[in-house]
Amino acid sequence: MDESTRQIVIDPVTRIEGHAKITIHFNEQGTVEDARFHVTEFRGFEKFCEGRLVWEMPSLTSRICGICPVSHLLTSAKAGDDILAVEIPRTAENLRRALNLAQWVQSHALSFFHLSLPDLLLGMDAAPAKRNIFGVAEQNPELARRGIRLRKWGQEMIEKLGGRKIHPLLALPGGVREALSVEKRDAILEGLPEAHESARIGLEFIKAFIETHHGELEVFGNFPTLFLGHVTDDGALEYYDGHLRIVDSGGNIVADTLNPRKYRDYIAEEIEDWSYLKFPYYQPLGYPRGSYRVGPLARLNVCSRTGSPESDKELIIFKQMAGTRGVVLNSFYYHYARLIEILFALERIEEILTNPDTINQFELRSRAYTNKSQGVGASEAPRGTLFHNYTVGYDGVIRHVDMLIATGQNNLSMNRTIRQIAMHYISDPDKEITEGILNRIEAGIRCYDPCLSCSTHALGQMPIALAFIGPSGEMLRRFTRVAKAGG
Repeated sequence: MDESTRQIVIDPVTRIEGHAKITIHFNEQGTVEDARFHVTEFRGFEKFCEGRLVWEMPSLTSRICGICPVSHLLTSAKAGDDILAVEIPRTAENLRRALNLAQWVQSHALSFFHLSLPDLLLGMDAAPAKRNIFGVAEQNPELARRGIRLRKWGQEMIEKLGGRKIHPLLALPGGVREALSVEKRDAILEGLPEAHESARIGLEFIKAFIETHHGELEVFGNFPTLFLGHVTDDGALEYYDGHLRIVDSGGNIVADTLNPRKYRDYIAEEIEDWSYLKFPYYQPLGYPRGSYRVGPLARLNVCSRTGSPESDKELIIFKQMAGTRGVVLNSFYYHYARLIEILFALERIEEILTNPDTINQFELRSRAYTNKSQGVGASEAPRGTLFHNYTVGYDGVIRHVDMLIATGQNNLSMNRTIRQIAMHYISDPDKEITEGILNRIEAGIRCYDPCLSCSTHALGQMPIALAFIGPSGEMLRRFTRVAKAGG
């Protein structure tokens, strides 16, 4: 630590998307009282979408994020379907579903192998210069290669379906723009065996890690909340359509068969003056008691099965960890859940692409004009349930936009997670805070794989600041990570 500036410089920067800071608050006794994850930028997409045509919205909103553009593309197209009041052709739905699953594969692979594996393989206390994908490649070249190639396969599938690896153009209100050729379909299927093997290797790694680090992981966001996600009519894991289910920390169904189009009837948002990211909650229980989690952990907690054989076997093992509770509460297990979802996605991709309806060259789009003044689209993005809500005029021009982003829905839990970790590792603000402790606090955020780019937009790599606040509001100590432009 530089005593003159009270600053710790950590390079490379932390491994999440967006700009944020963390403040640790102490009470009169000098122990941690609170921890806050501050998102420090404003998202303007909802406002500058006004005045655009509904048919432009999928392509426009896919620019919200370069990591999960498919999620916004598809959810926006679904909102457009609702406004047109059409049922899209089976081939179009199959292609959209396949694209969504490809997004899961590439995004989950990025989160696990690139962003979180450095902590797990090299250790939370490893030197920051080594704690990255290059350090992983040096320590375990095969595991690094598997992660890189798995993500590459997912991105190339997106390109074959949508014309681009980033910001693809497949979906639009009413269906899809173009068919999938047999040649491109076969090229995708050719890479499936290696992708399956890589997912299996990742699963075995995370199981072994949990077995040997079980005690340490108990403080990584281990607390009761609600969980929300899509399921099918028979309770299986759903990722594109279906209805919403909410379960509590005991595995009890709090609400079921919820219509995603009416999400504002049961989800409300609170605002805090220290963050631009809102705090969604389950309205009947109020704020903050109605805190809920979304994403891989939530999806596996709310579903009764995946509906695909290999991932169903893994789900049984996963749920055994919950014991009599019925759900897994520890946020560290988001990593485990992501790998199960990759396996599920690969199984479903094979099922969809070998369906003759998927290669239909003609039934791609239902054509209509605006038949409703409001449309809502919902789907399961890699990070959780995503909602797009559009109000339009008779001419199809957007009048109002409301987006509820998955990362925002985990906001209460992310704050609670870093508070739990900070309380465990920091007992005295005057003691030296090691880089490893700082990294553990950030690793609590990485469990959720937050995509702050969906809520904020910035150039370069993410700087993070950790501040210690005394009981009277005075700044005790401050640590910062240095940002680099053009990252």
